[in-house]
Amino acid sequence: MNDAQQTARPRNRRLQRTAGLVVALATTGALCGTAVAAPADQQPLAAAEAAGARVPSDPMAAVAKMQPSWNLGNTLDAIPDETSWGNPLTTKATFDGLKAQGFRSVRIPVTWYPHQSDTAPYTIDPVWMNRVKQVIDWALEDGLYVEINVHHDSWKWIEYMSTDHDTVMARFNSTWQQIATAFKDEPRTLLMESINEPTFVNATDAQKTQYLNELNTSFHSVVRNSGGKNKDRLLVLPSYETNNAQHWLDDLSTTINSLHDRNLVATVHYYSWYPFSVNIANGTTYDATAQKDLTEGFARVHDTLVAKGVPVYLGEYGLLTSPYSGVVERGEMLKYFEHVNYEARRNGMTSAVWDAFNDFLNRSTMQWQVPEMKALIQSSWRTRSGTASTDNLFLPKSGPIAAQTVTLNRNGLWFAGLWQGDRPLIPYVDYTLDGDQLTLTAGALTRLAGDRAAGVNSTLEVRYSDGVPWKLFVRSYDKPTMADATGTLDGLTIPTRFNGSLMANVQSTYADGTAAGPASWTTYQTFDNYRADYGANTTTVKPDFLKSVKDGAPATLTFRFWTGDTVTYTVTRSGNTVTGTVS
Repeated sequence: MNDAQQTARPRNRRLQRTAGLVVALATTGALCGTAVAAPADQQPLAAAEAAGARVPSDPMAAVAKMQPSWNLGNTLDAIPDETSWGNPLTTKATFDGLKAQGFRSVRIPVTWYPHQSDTAPYTIDPVWMNRVKQVIDWALEDGLYVEINVHHDSWKWIEYMSTDHDTVMARFNSTWQQIATAFKDEPRTLLMESINEPTFVNATDAQKTQYLNELNTSFHSVVRNSGGKNKDRLLVLPSYETNNAQHWLDDLSTTINSLHDRNLVATVHYYSWYPFSVNIANGTTYDATAQKDLTEGFARVHDTLVAKGVPVYLGEYGLLTSPYSGVVERGEMLKYFEHVNYEARRNGMTSAVWDAFNDFLNRSTMQWQVPEMKALIQSSWRTRSGTASTDNLFLPKSGPIAAQTVTLNRNGLWFAGLWQGDRPLIPYVDYTLDGDQLTLTAGALTRLAGDRAAGVNSTLEVRYSDGVPWKLFVRSYDKPTMADATGTLDGLTIPTRFNGSLMANVQSTYADGTAAGPASWTTYQTFDNYRADYGANTTTVKPDFLKSVKDGAPATLTFRFWTGDTVTYTVTRSGNTVTGTVS
């Protein structure tokens, strides 16, 4: 991704990855004896040592103590500065809040190159180094494990090893020599990761293997020989692209074995099956294919690394689209987050959620954006939560209401009732349960629909024996409608009456049936090309889609809704002007 794309869309910086390949997967003790005051400049360090957990000698146990984990994303890794991508300056309150909410570790990505000379000896600005140290020490003082790395440097200069090998190696070694020296006396609750999501342009697979092995082994040598606590600090090594494909895991395993160092940790990332993660190619649901991608990928990580005694840190997990953006439907998103945390725990990995722009935690208030997501993720650290085939019950705005059935996904739990607020619904009167088939009666739905105003009429909870209840939204709807509109390549805003419906995805074709849009391989473009604003009653077709449409060739857009309704719309581009008409 180029500089302009990275700066404009840092949340979605991984969208260029292909399906399924964006992968990645304290006890408090007091010092005994007589206390001796540390010098003033070492007092934060002494506090960190006192507050933090003593790192277990077994690396597997040490990484297990880091669960659960969180990423301070798009912050110290932002380009060019800490606040450039919209996040506030980090304060100690950030880590105070994390600790209070039960987190035990934090990954702090750092991009160094904007604060480093471009020529030898590649000196890092001491002001930047001190700021990074300040943030790290705040987290350590709260007793959190911390991981730091070399982050977006990976695609700014490291990925060009095939054409500038010696310069890249020299800069990489200098960078890590300076980092290792600066932090050599930090407690061992600080981990160091060689490089984030390594990639190499214009390289064969054999070269990719060679280059990453060179970087990882050189990183290991530089840090281990830098003195202080770096002699046995936990060091984190990634697979290529932090990917869980078997050949990249095998390469990482080979590198780790060759180093003969028990204090090594492997890292991978995971952003789900690509069609689901960005809602492309009709990937609207967290279906069997998406689930299989997760279970098989994590099993490979377990069998290749964890089962052989190598601890694994799932350094990032999430979706390639922002939570609550509407690109991935709410209930389907919750199913994914429940499953990814369960599989990580089952396969012995410590998991760190990627949080870029207050997607999960509001860093100003340290409150979760959506409390139920907080509850789901936190619950997953110890148990599963039950889900269901849907979280929406759509009822016609007029006419008779029929009974509706949803399929429960118990995830090993037992059904504990259906509730509306603090009132339980009555079995056989309001609902029946036949195996996993939960059927709400016509009478109950009629009562719950109330005056049938478009949208949510009432909210139910399917309660299970453990975990977080599953919400069911009772919604009244009518067929949605759209109106003609004009716009430019900067965007087309279509007046839309949603009438209580929710948009699922969009299919776009030319007259000959071929795909219209940025992706030529599917007629269902990523849902991030559109924005349904239910409050404003508008649907916006975004620039990326419009600029890809052929001039003078009408594109037919079929807007598909979760109710089963569709609206067909024609978009025609003429130079910089775009017109839209109801078909």
